[in-house]
Amino acid sequence: HVQLVETGGGWVQAGGSRRLSCAAAGRNVSRYAIGWFRLAPGMEREFVAAINWIGVSTYYADSVKGRFTVSRDNAKNTAYLHMNNLKPEDMAVFYCAATSGAATGWGDAYQYWGQGTQVTVSS
Repeated sequence: HVQLVETGGGWVQAGGSRRLSCAAAGRNVSRYAIGWFRLAPGMEREFVAAINWIGVSTYYADSVKGRFTVSRDNAKNTAYLHMNNLKPEDMAVFYCAATSGAATGWGDAYQYWGQGTQVTVSS
């Protein structure tokens, strides 16, 4: 079993930056791929970014490419989502998720989810 806790959410002005963290606990957590997803009011869950367990391969939604960067530090059992040039449409609850399979943008592939952290972007 894997537990995930996201932190780093909060308020930011449009054009600003924010770094989210996803702390993982459990057996062999460093072997899990991590995905970031977001959920905005009235919208469906949206894939944001993913990183494989070793941290070499990363994947991004088109809407965040060039602005967001996903990374991980397996020594700290923590993954990160660095968000730059935030836009009002980025405002959502952000979730990290872990899968024992390959990193993917398909949310149903992830076995474990965090509780989410709210990111509010004001224009």
